Amino acid sequence: MAETTENNAAPLDFIREMVAADMKSGKYNGKVVTRFPPEPNGYLHIGHAKAICLDFGIAAENNGVCHLRFDDTNPTKEDTEYEESIQNDVRWLGFDFGKHLYYASDYFERMYECAVELIKRGKAYVCDLSAEEWDEYRGDLANPGKESPGRKRSVEENLDLFARMRAGEFEDGAKVLRARIDMASPNINMRDPVIYRIRRAHHFRHGDKWCIYPMYDYAHPLEDAFEGVTHSLCTLEFEIHRPLYDWVLDSLGYKFPDRPQQTEFSRLNLTYTVMSKRKLLQLVKENHVHGWDDPRMPTLSGMRRRGIPASAIRRLCKMVGVTKFDGLTDVAVLEYCVREELNSSAPRFLAVLDPLKVTITNFPEEGVEPLDAVNNPEDPAAGCRKLAFTRELYIEKSDFMMEPPKGYFRLAPGKEVRLRYGYFIKCEEVVTDAAGNVIELKCSFDPATRGGSAPDGRKVKGTIHWVSASESVPAEVRLYDRLFSVEQPGADGVDFLTQLNADSLKVVTGRLEPELAKLASGSTVQFERLGYFTVDPDSAPGKPVFNRTVTLKDSWGNKLNAAKNGK
Repeated sequence: MAETTENNAAPLDFIREMVAADMKSGKYNGKVVTRFPPEPNGYLHIGHAKAICLDFGIAAENNGVCHLRFDDTNPTKEDTEYEESIQNDVRWLGFDFGKHLYYASDYFERMYECAVELIKRGKAYVCDLSAEEWDEYRGDLANPGKESPGRKRSVEENLDLFARMRAGEFEDGAKVLRARIDMASPNINMRDPVIYRIRRAHHFRHGDKWCIYPMYDYAHPLEDAFEGVTHSLCTLEFEIHRPLYDWVLDSLGYKFPDRPQQTEFSRLNLTYTVMSKRKLLQLVKENHVHGWDDPRMPTLSGMRRRGIPASAIRRLCKMVGVTKFDGLTDVAVLEYCVREELNSSAPRFLAVLDPLKVTITNFPEEGVEPLDAVNNPEDPAAGCRKLAFTRELYIEKSDFMMEPPKGYFRLAPGKEVRLRYGYFIKCEEVVTDAAGNVIELKCSFDPATRGGSAPDGRKVKGTIHWVSASESVPAEVRLYDRLFSVEQPGADGVDFLTQLNADSLKVVTGRLEPELAKLASGSTVQFERLGYFTVDPDSAPGKPVFNRTVTLKDSWGNKLNAAKNGK
């Protein structure tokens, strides 16, 4: 795992307690093998990060291994693009699966043989019901289901039909293989579920070799068993599927220590975010965002492009913890984790995103004076750099007001402020255009205040940032905000697309210290007083592009500190 500022000690939770008990009892002969089993039908999002951290973390803590296994059992939705992105995301998050890379499709022959064995044991049969008949026969929560006519077929007939399904003699949907369990079960998943269906679709790894494919609920326990997985950790929505997981293994005679055990935990949900792959795909396909790696997306690739460090995501997963209860985590907690990681590592620079020209009337027209600026006050080893102080500067428009209210300590007519790392300046004259808009300030500077203090002891309450007009460089700056305008998009049946935040992206042209134009893609810095920003891959020589990673405002951190101080 990559080095981080996070505490590597894993907090105790019910899964870790269970694994510790299994190790002590020798249930799996001292082995711990976990797996992360994504379907390659989309990009990973931050909800998957919790599962990755848990699966790989549990294995590492117990000298075990974690498998990365692609559950590629649905050829109509899967693609090598997703497969490659998933591998990249797992590695970026800080985990190494090494040689333990597997594919469900590599077990298709063994899965087929297991299905044949279930038929021989009288535990599976071929069914001819149509989709409409399936709904009628399945029943509902208040009523038991009805047995399919195919349930009465002999073993020999079922073996023949299943072989002919594989040989491609029947149309898609004409027949399925079902497990023979209990049509009166209160758990509808156990009412003779489908375990194989006919689907003529090109598989991204095996081409057209197969025309029948196993269902995930059947394939999942077999994959775990084939690989020697001990602890199969799933999110809570799979709890209702666990009886079928156990039934498949029990029916085929798998016993401990050679059979895995499924355990469920709560998934990670964030406010102002959707985690459904279907909804994320819709956002991409309908161009509500600019691809899977759009920095507003909760995908790991989007967060990486935005500049969120992997260590911050791991920190979040540790803070959220592992429980049995679904909850909703405030996105401000993620933002807090990002700031905590970047505060000590990101160098500071000056940037102005909404420039207002300032002319220092008593500074030489061609003069350039170097000033010392601290690269990172949190890291003394980061050293200092030089800022160019010139006659013409830029400040933020929001740092000036013609008629300031009480308590306003920035620049105003006749008022004095401190320039960060520079001098005291005083606004002597305001220049406006024909419409009355302020377009320039003419100020004087006090040469005796270099470094930000006055020999005569006078004080100023305001400090503002700035850049030199002649020495700074223009840059495109993308101000990303939350993608949705409500905490729980799509709640109560509302169309989640109607709740998109119209201001989730604003693009401005700012002025930056010249060194910022030389940074490599993916470099993250702090624009003082403005937030953390990351160089986007769209940057080109002479045309830097920065994404806002996170603002400096920290509502969650303030709450946390207040709680620690008993307020």
